[in-house]
Amino acid sequence: MPNASSWSASSPLLLLWEDSSGTRIFLSLLYAVLAISGTLSNVMVIYLVFSFKKLQTTSNAFIVNGCAADLSVCALWMPQEAVLGLLPPNSSSLRSAEYRLLRGGLLGLGLTVSLASHLLVAFNRYVLITKLPSVYQALYQRRHTGCMIGLSWALALLPVPLLPGLWTLGSAQSDGSSRYTALLLALAVLGQTALLLHCYLGIVRRVRGSAKRVSVLNFHLLHQLPFPAAPPPPRRAQRRLSSVSVLLLCCVFLLGTQPLVWVSLLGFFLRPAPPALQAASWLLLCSLSALNPLLYTWRSEE
Repeated sequence: MPNASSWSASSPLLLLWEDSSGTRIFLSLLYAVLAISGTLSNVMVIYLVFSFKKLQTTSNAFIVNGCAADLSVCALWMPQEAVLGLLPPNSSSLRSAEYRLLRGGLLGLGLTVSLASHLLVAFNRYVLITKLPSVYQALYQRRHTGCMIGLSWALALLPVPLLPGLWTLGSAQSDGSSRYTALLLALAVLGQTALLLHCYLGIVRRVRGSAKRVSVLNFHLLHQLPFPAAPPPPRRAQRRLSSVSVLLLCCVFLLGTQPLVWVSLLGFFLRPAPPALQAASWLLLCSLSALNPLLYTWRSEE
């Protein structure tokens, strides 16, 4: 049986190398479930936005951009993982360099644009809530929005040739280029995560501060009215619910991205992580492609 090093070096799958076929079948079924659910949810969001003019907003344009990128992972890459996981470990399909490059390109393109879309949505909401309307309108004109979406795809095409090297993150036989590729990936995701958290936490602070000022103003006005007024709405509960929604979105995003970041940093500075930990961190990151439509629509009445 191959050791952990040969597992990482020879297999492009994000599946564990096991003697029994039970684990491989389970992981293949997991990929199949993620592929079906992710494809349906992403297609549904895209269909609804294009079908109803009310939904065709700037923020939803970035969400649709992320859904299109997630389809590259859910509809094109995950089904191949599900099928290849059922093949024998010595299958020629697993060792084809061209096929590995194609699948690595699909995965890299989808994940890069998806993560960029997360940041574009967060920044759009941050500007909308914390800045003046004139600033938002000047920044998010139709032409500027299209340029932002196009730039996310253009930047995603640059690191695609580096993706096959990421399959050898845990290999003792891998060269230094794959280690530096892993470090670049980790730093990029860390930077994107810091910007995203800054945007959402800034939104929470602004909303909570604005609601508090409105509550104080209403309190003084109610005492000056000559007639009894209706009780004010439960603003504290609304603020708490909004904060919980943002916190949940951030927690799910961190759960999906940070394990791979720290596994990559561990492999660069100390020692390669066990293959099982590598596979789990990749699987968490890829599962975001199926969860993103739910994260951005579950609190939307539209």
